[in-house]
Amino acid sequence: MSHTDSPGTPSTAPAPSANHEQRDWEAIAQRDEFRQLVRLKARFIIPATIFFIANYFALPVLVGYFPKLMETPVVGKINVAYVFALTQFFVAWAVMAAYVWRARFFDRLCESVIERIKSTPASAGSNSKGGAR
Repeated sequence: MSHTDSPGTPSTAPAPSANHEQRDWEAIAQRDEFRQLVRLKARFIIPATIFFIANYFALPVLVGYFPKLMETPVVGKINVAYVFALTQFFVAWAVMAAYVWRARFFDRLCESVIERIKSTPASAGSNSKGGAR
């Protein structure tokens, strides 16, 4: 900050979008390849989320409704409830690892969609219905 700038002084730098073409985001969202990307991500994210939430809430449900089962000793004083609770750490890591692995594919699809959008003029590019299947 120079001696003439003050914390309340607006910056003279151009807005971030000043050097970029304006895109019709609604039209881009309607493109087949973009919609396919969203569908593919949802096909992974929704089941993974359901699995994780079911696993997470299974412990209190099992402890509440089947306490004798969960009190069953496994090794010494370690019972089924403790073992199940520990598996939640592994499940969280497994879901994270699966997402990271799958995200590489999603990233490649995103790059492909971005390249197609960039290669089309802003005024006409958003109306293209072509897409990778």
